[in-house]
Amino acid sequence: MKKFFKIILYLSIVGIIAILSVNYYITSSTKKHIYYSLKKFPKNDVGIIFGAGINGNQPSKYLKDRLDAGISLYKANRINKILLSGDNGREEYDELTVMKNYCYQHGVDTTKIFIDYAGFDTYSTMYRAKHIFKIKKATLISQEYHLNRAIYIGQSLGIKSAGYSANKGEYLGYKYVTCREYLSRFKSFLDVIRNREPKFLGNSININGPSNYSKEDKR
Repeated sequence: MKKFFKIILYLSIVGIIAILSVNYYITSSTKKHIYYSLKKFPKNDVGIIFGAGINGNQPSKYLKDRLDAGISLYKANRINKILLSGDNGREEYDELTVMKNYCYQHGVDTTKIFIDYAGFDTYSTMYRAKHIFKIKKATLISQEYHLNRAIYIGQSLGIKSAGYSANKGEYLGYKYVTCREYLSRFKSFLDVIRNREPKFLGNSININGPSNYSKEDKR
């Protein structure tokens, strides 16, 4: 029994070291690509906004701030198009309708809005951005805690990625999601190594072609 506990202890130590090492690598290699000011932000063609929860037909504070940041980039001509990626896998939970309606209501030209209906996690969003939307370069719009991972995945998949921080004020549970991010970064590292393919792919959508935005869409 004592030997068994020693093995568990050693494995736990190795696991913790591995998680911390991967996190250090991801954050240190991506932090230079995170921007906090519109004035210093390089112009890009496509901005990707990640889903982050809704309250009925309204975006959560996390999501609202991401959408507001993306809209600000668009209106400042720092991005030309917006790709919205989120979860609408259940009829009663449809992030994407909320996201696209918010952008439309706040002055974004619908011909410049593209929709990823199967962005169920960050890796899937970036994989689909590369393989479905054929994006080679993108601005990633999210809170700071999430950007290191998103940029790492994008760069690893061949998308030249820059991040724009959507942080604005305080967030409920921010310490929790920041701590949870340690495990999420480690998982993304494994996803990249094994070249995980998302469950849903589908037909290609030309990001330089007509938008797939539709006011009638609710899938």
